[in-house]
Amino acid sequence: MTREEKRKISILGSTGSIGTQALEVIEKLQDKFEIVALSGGSNIDLLKEQARKFKPKYVCIGKPAKEEVDFGNIKVLYGEEGLEQICSDKNNDIILVAVSGKVGLKPTLTAIDSGIDIALANKETLVMAGDIVMQKAKNKGVNIIPVDSEHCAIHQCIKDISQVDKLIITASGGPFLEKTIEDMKNAVPDQALAHPRWNMGKKITIDSATLVNKGLEVIEAHHLFNMDYDDIEVVIHPQSIVHSAIEYKDGSVIAQLGIPSMHIPIQYAITYPKRFEGIKSHSFSFSEIAHLDFSKPDLEKFKGLKLAYDAGKIGGSMPVYFNASNEEAVFAYLRNEIKLYDIYGIISEQMESFNPIQSPSLDDILNIDEEVRIKTREFMKRIATV
Repeated sequence: MTREEKRKISILGSTGSIGTQALEVIEKLQDKFEIVALSGGSNIDLLKEQARKFKPKYVCIGKPAKEEVDFGNIKVLYGEEGLEQICSDKNNDIILVAVSGKVGLKPTLTAIDSGIDIALANKETLVMAGDIVMQKAKNKGVNIIPVDSEHCAIHQCIKDISQVDKLIITASGGPFLEKTIEDMKNAVPDQALAHPRWNMGKKITIDSATLVNKGLEVIEAHHLFNMDYDDIEVVIHPQSIVHSAIEYKDGSVIAQLGIPSMHIPIQYAITYPKRFEGIKSHSFSFSEIAHLDFSKPDLEKFKGLKLAYDAGKIGGSMPVYFNASNEEAVFAYLRNEIKLYDIYGIISEQMESFNPIQSPSLDDILNIDEEVRIKTREFMKRIATV
């Protein structure tokens, strides 16, 4: 990327937490980027504001509004088809996939088919269809650069994956690290949303409170770095300074450190392989860190992490069952329909209710995902009446 050439980028999910921070990074590096498209779901007002500032070629909203939305000369697209149209535009050099849920899967595959590099911040893409996505990316010569701070850290540490013995993924432990199981069982959504380190969307924040998020990251890491689950270790690190580490075969451990800010991994992913001075540059000081703590996760307390390992090791469609049932349970918890600790039982029930399909097709995955969501909602209605 020369000084004269701007990297052309589209952001799927520009009005969400990752998307808004990505635009802050791009505004700081405005001479390095040109926005091709933005998508914003239902947050039309914020999307309009972003479009006025960054002047993309397209915008995409979730579905047509009752009244036509005026974006001036900017072309308006809608829904998943709109996202796929953005991802088929070969003017893009890279696409940041920052939408949440399964809606990110098809557009990501479309971008890969178009030979466009991916900055990936959507967990479901790899949790649901990691084998399909990574094989297609390999066949097309497409780079998938992880945006999650943990996977981004590992990506930065690895020189030669064949020499790596173990991945070490850190977890803050969330708001219930020092709380009891009873505290978790009685926690209301506001307590679970009070993350001590990171500012994220509601769904991922609840997942962080249950440590399900870390389980999803384990499954992602398996696909991103082609590592066996037995060689992926989760370590609790409350300060969130060490974002993750790798251990080489000779026993050397290399870690990536930094302040807890998503601006840094977002910038790394969208400027890779270059580095530039950014929003959070030169803000880290070893002398100001009093101490760093590490411990093993309590799998009796945070049962979702073990369930994720089980789902990953079984493989096939089992991670789809895990992900879909968890997502439906989290939404129900946020609506105050279930207790926080019910999430683990709901995931376990759905994982036990289905026989996994090995090597599922994309259609299989999408059909299974919908079936699991329906059955999860039915199961939650039954337990709510007990």
